Amino acid sequence: MTDDVLVRLRQALPGLRPSERRIAEAALADPSAVATSSITELASRCDTSSASVARFCRTVGFDGYKTFRIALARAGADDDGRRVKFGVADGDIDPSDSTADLVRKLAFQEARTVEETAQMLDLQQVERVVEAVAAAPVVDLYGSAGSGLAALDLQLKLLRIGRQANAWTDAHLALTSAAVLPRGAVAIAFSHSGETEEAVSALEVARASGAFTVAVTNFPDSPLAHSAAAVLTTSSRETRFRYGAMSSRMAQLVIVDILFLSVARRSPEAVSASLSATMAAVASRRRPRRGTTA
Repeated sequence: MTDDVLVRLRQALPGLRPSERRIAEAALADPSAVATSSITELASRCDTSSASVARFCRTVGFDGYKTFRIALARAGADDDGRRVKFGVADGDIDPSDSTADLVRKLAFQEARTVEETAQMLDLQQVERVVEAVAAAPVVDLYGSAGSGLAALDLQLKLLRIGRQANAWTDAHLALTSAAVLPRGAVAIAFSHSGETEEAVSALEVARASGAFTVAVTNFPDSPLAHSAAAVLTTSSRETRFRYGAMSSRMAQLVIVDILFLSVARRSPEAVSASLSATMAAVASRRRPRRGTTA
């Protein structure tokens, strides 16, 4: 479980009861304000009881309301510092934002996503996945819509260093491939919510075939995570105007690059040769700039 209380609350949201969800949402919306509230004040604000607030604190991994408030105060101060750095009062996108506001808020959100994803990654899980990918005869990659872009990106990177990889964004093709994976294969599914039926089904079939299964998701208690032998957790949040946001894909792409570079650094000479060969293969498809002959 991550030490960052805001990340922990976002990850826990889907599994919380309605009263607990209201408490979590209040803390996420204004951590500094909740940190200065008594347990009675927070209970009243969230239309619940003090006992429910105390139970919520234990549910999300704290031994009581006092330690929860301390964690929120620290997180609120860190968040305020980030906002000052990027010149934003509020990180959420609003229809009334100017173009300058929009640019600053996007930069704020994406930087935070990359930082939080890197900080919370379980490095032992990363090593397990890298070991499996490095030894795999083939890597199957599954993802739909925006998550499919992450699958395609990892396929491209692995192919360029001579690794056999298939990215499937069609549900039927994903299931077909998963059903016939050879021994030692790796199957990696991308889904921000961890609830995408296509990704979950493909990973379950791959697991039944004997593949080493990996989930890349924002929610470690999701159906996708429960279907995987290893879970790599991202940290991003989607809001009203940022559903399917770039931050979700950015977090996934951070993990893609970590996996790719970790595999590539194991055999630098072979990787350099493969990269040179693939660059040379596509060089003839580049159109020269005006005034040049190459």
